[in-house]
Amino acid sequence: MIVAIKRNKSKKLIKILSLLALIAMFAGYYFYMNITYAEQLQKETEVKQAIKLEEEKKDKEKKAVEKAILTEIEKAIDLVGQEHIRHVKIIEDKVIIICEPATNLDALMVRYGAMALIKRTLNEIIIAIDVNFILKSRLNAK
Repeated sequence: MIVAIKRNKSKKLIKILSLLALIAMFAGYYFYMNITYAEQLQKETEVKQAIKLEEEKKDKEKKAVEKAILTEIEKAIDLVGQEHIRHVKIIEDKVIIICEPATNLDALMVRYGAMALIKRTLNEIIIAIDVNFILKSRLNAK
C-alpha cells in the first residue's frame, strides 16, 4: 500500500518566513551593534582629544610660569651684577640668590622692596624672593 502524505504549502511558507525573520533579526542586530560601536569610538576619540587639549593647555601654562620666573631671576641678577653672584637656587616657593659680601643691593631693594628678604653674614649675602610675588606681579602686568 502506498501512502501519500500531502504537505501544505502553508507549512513551507511558514518555515521560509520564520527563516527570513530570523535572518532579518540577526542582520538588524548586526547593524545596530555596528552603529553603537561607531558612536562609542567617536565618543572615546572626542574625550581623548579633549584630554589632550587640556594637557597641552596645562603644559603651555607651566612653560609660561617657568619662563616668567626665569626672566625675573635674570632681571634680579642683572640688578645685583652677575659678577657678584655665587649661586642661584629655587627652593620650594623661594628664589635664593647667594652673593658676595661687598655687593650693592640698592637696585634690588628698589625693585622688590620688603618682598626681598636679605640676610647678611660675614662670608655672603643671602637674598630670598618669593615666587608667588613674582607670579602675581607678572599676572597683574599682563
